[in-house]
Amino acid sequence: MKKIGISIAAILLITLLGACNQQADDDEQEQEEKVIPVETEEATEGDIVIEKTIYGRTAPSASTPVMVQNPGEIDSLEVQNGDQVEEDDVIATIQTPAGKQNIRASKAGEIAQLSVSEGGIASTEEPLAIITDLQTIQLNFTVTSDVRGLVEREDKLNVDIDGNQYKAEVSSVGTMPDDTGLYPIEATVNNDEEDLIAGLTAKLHIPEERINSAIIVPTEAIEEANNESFVYVIKDNEAIRTVVTPKETQSDKTAIEGEVKAGDQIVINGQLSLSDGSQVNVVKGE
Repeated sequence: MKKIGISIAAILLITLLGACNQQADDDEQEQEEKVIPVETEEATEGDIVIEKTIYGRTAPSASTPVMVQNPGEIDSLEVQNGDQVEEDDVIATIQTPAGKQNIRASKAGEIAQLSVSEGGIASTEEPLAIITDLQTIQLNFTVTSDVRGLVEREDKLNVDIDGNQYKAEVSSVGTMPDDTGLYPIEATVNNDEEDLIAGLTAKLHIPEERINSAIIVPTEAIEEANNESFVYVIKDNEAIRTVVTPKETQSDKTAIEGEVKAGDQIVINGQLSLSDGSQVNVVKGE
């Protein structure tokens, strides 16, 4: 009877071990057959420019005060702030001890800082108004000596103003620092349509360094582990873990060195589920 019990126990153990082995085989087969969906983007070859960004303000390229020769009472005003005038247009008429005098615009532009109203007194000490030239906008920046060394007069640089990009030409690079130890830089932007006004924030992009003929991949494709940077390159629906060395990053693009060439499909989404040799299905890519 004891031998029968031992035999039954042995049979149960063998059955259990067989079931476990079968389950392990099934799990291994399922793992081998697992296909991971990924998105890819093509690696490219080109130049990458590292930029320094500085901030400044827009201003009129020229401002001309409207002055009166004799003080007097404002008899009539022909303009208001924001009006466009041509040279020699009448701005105001004032009553002086010598009689009425017409105050005319000395140049074309836009009226700003009009400080008087009809019935008020025009003084010889303060300008009646300012005529501004907004067809060309001046950009004013202050920079450190290091940044100053990156800029030269007549450089043409990209600048972002009020959500739009323009081409600015550097008109002046200061040689003496101001009270804060920073150097003034001035640039100009054409404003023929007069879309720009004074006082806007201007973001100027200054090239700081250029890497020529680099392999460029999306920054989001680069992973790091164990003090290594790597990307997954797709070949025949298989993810190949490829170690790379990032050289420079410019926002969403990074120049790298490594066994990656232009045209390789690089995983940009789904790489967290990958390991070297994983089977993949590219669901989006270039």
